[in-house]
Amino acid sequence: MAKTILGTKIGMSQVWSDDDRLIPVTVIEAGPCVISQLKTAKRDGYEAIQLAYGDIKPKKVNRPMKGHFAKAKVDPKRYIAEARLTEGETFKIGQEIKVDIFEPGVLVDVIGTSKGKGFAGVMKRHNFHGGPGGHGSHFHRAPGSIGMCATPSRVHKGMKLPGHMGSETVTVKNLEVIKVDPEQNLLVVKGAVPGGKGGLLVIRAR
Repeated sequence: MAKTILGTKIGMSQVWSDDDRLIPVTVIEAGPCVISQLKTAKRDGYEAIQLAYGDIKPKKVNRPMKGHFAKAKVDPKRYIAEARLTEGETFKIGQEIKVDIFEPGVLVDVIGTSKGKGFAGVMKRHNFHGGPGGHGSHFHRAPGSIGMCATPSRVHKGMKLPGHMGSETVTVKNLEVIKVDPEQNLLVVKGAVPGGKGGLLVIRAR
């Protein structure tokens, strides 16, 4: 299994490197996660573990969730995610996965949901240049021509147009782990990660 853990984005900060460079970093509260289910090739068609993370209020736990976690004999959690296993790996239900599976210097991929921007035009959404800014121009922020007249008499699929922006699953690759704090379950990675403060993140070693 690629080392995987769930976490929550705390925010951004900066640290000094050994060669006196200021490095922008993101602080993540990573884990601890508990294994709530084991999936096998014989029963499910593939090998994987299910990671559960995050506290949840008892009134927010519905009956299916309650039964699922009761079967695993673990406390209900807010989030669950799967991590594929490689041949020969063994885990057990109830086992904890903590942030100490990572170490400084390794590269990780961070998966999260980007901030929602609502409805946006083509200049903001697709970085269009826009038209002239002078008073005589009647073309400022519009998308312009979007198709042909007689042939094919329609707008092609995939045309860049105004629409909903953000709230998409985004993966940022090759972020270096700067610091690991097992006592406080903190993971500090170089650079920015998707989403706002408090957003769910999946951190996976490369």
